[in-house]
Amino acid sequence: MKRMIWLPLIALVLGTAAQAQDLGAPVGEGGRVERIQVAPTEATDGPLRGTVTDESDWSDIGIAIPAFATDRNRETPANAEGTGALGREIARVITANLRNNGLFKPVGPDSLPAPSFPQITSPAWTSWSGRSAEMLVHGYVQARNDGRLVVGCYLYDVSLQSELVREGWVVPPADWRRAAHKCSDVIFARLTGESPFFDSRIAYIAETGPKDARVKRLAIMDSDGANHRFLTLGSATALTPRFSPDYSKILYLSYVDGNPRIYVYDIGTGKQTLVTENRNPTIAPRWSPDGRSILYSMSVSGNTDIYTVPATGGASRRLTDAPGIDVGGSFSPDGSKIVFESDRSGSQQCYIMNADGSNQRRISFFGGRCATPEWSPRGDQIAFTRIAGDFNVAVMNTSGGGMRVLTKGWQDEAPTWAPNGRIIQFFRTERNSGRSGIWQVDLTGRNERRLPTPVDGSDPAWGPIRP
Repeated sequence: MKRMIWLPLIALVLGTAAQAQDLGAPVGEGGRVERIQVAPTEATDGPLRGTVTDESDWSDIGIAIPAFATDRNRETPANAEGTGALGREIARVITANLRNNGLFKPVGPDSLPAPSFPQITSPAWTSWSGRSAEMLVHGYVQARNDGRLVVGCYLYDVSLQSELVREGWVVPPADWRRAAHKCSDVIFARLTGESPFFDSRIAYIAETGPKDARVKRLAIMDSDGANHRFLTLGSATALTPRFSPDYSKILYLSYVDGNPRIYVYDIGTGKQTLVTENRNPTIAPRWSPDGRSILYSMSVSGNTDIYTVPATGGASRRLTDAPGIDVGGSFSPDGSKIVFESDRSGSQQCYIMNADGSNQRRISFFGGRCATPEWSPRGDQIAFTRIAGDFNVAVMNTSGGGMRVLTKGWQDEAPTWAPNGRIIQFFRTERNSGRSGIWQVDLTGRNERRLPTPVDGSDPAWGPIRP
């Protein structure tokens, strides 16, 4: 049976008994990614070294991403085989990043000859143009004496034999994947003119156990599903995580001892702060764009309204008072408006109001129901769950027009935007098994992919680009 979005959550977990603290080990922020200057290029036509393992991969190559080179192979905690093997892993991550967004046709290091270290800044143009490569990504990995890694990244236009961009970073060994994501971001931004999104994290609810005794834990992972960590132990039900605007914290709802509590989890320290608690059913906490306040919905005497509370705690203020169920809230990027869902018209529909609760007006008039609206970080669109038989992810403009359905699953819901506003994440429940997973789709609706998670997943939240 399909879930009715939000409505049953009010009563779903009221009887859950749990410990007052439910935190696992802190995820931490790792070391700092330090940007550095890297060497400019000098053109050469020297020969490429290595062999191609599959010539067929060179057809319509688009972007060639051979293994990142190293000046000398040195042991590193990031890879037991040394910096040479790590350079190949970095190129693999970049290849997967660019392929999975549906815009590029990259060929990775397993099908390409490996350049020598001097060729990283002096590409063998003739060799690459002879293989029909349009763009070329070169890079290197060096191990410093202080234990950190230096990663350089270069993007070239092969036909023009010119350098398009170059960046470099110093990272702790454990953060080598962040360097790969940073390089992917540089390439994506240069070739599309859009803001990047690869060096970001995703929070979601990890689900295990039978349907009548589901364990829901707060979890976090990189944008490609790597570096997965559980943040809570599962002794208390966790719901609806959201990253703070500065990325340092995660807001989520937890039912502890049968009472709903809104917590803020500090990613760096692993500590959590209680924002508000009460005995009334509470759902859907959301940050304001400035991080100073939090929206949430609370049911009192059978009527559910939207409230706001300071992020540091304090007195709550009610924003809606219509009969029925008002849920949500997602702020516009400038903080002036809020989009939310309400059944005040007789069915779930989407509404917009000013940030102070004034000027409430319905915007969804396209048939079916409208739920879980989320404002794009670009400010131009609203993603939502359209319920018209099946549940599907759709978008509309901020006045309710231009509606487009992006997915065609049986139960796709709870969209959340990538930091650049061009990709949407959601969770999909399978018709027969009831299993749920985290998926992504771009704004064309043509490019879908599932993110790998160790257990079932729901309620994803995409965080901003990491500093």
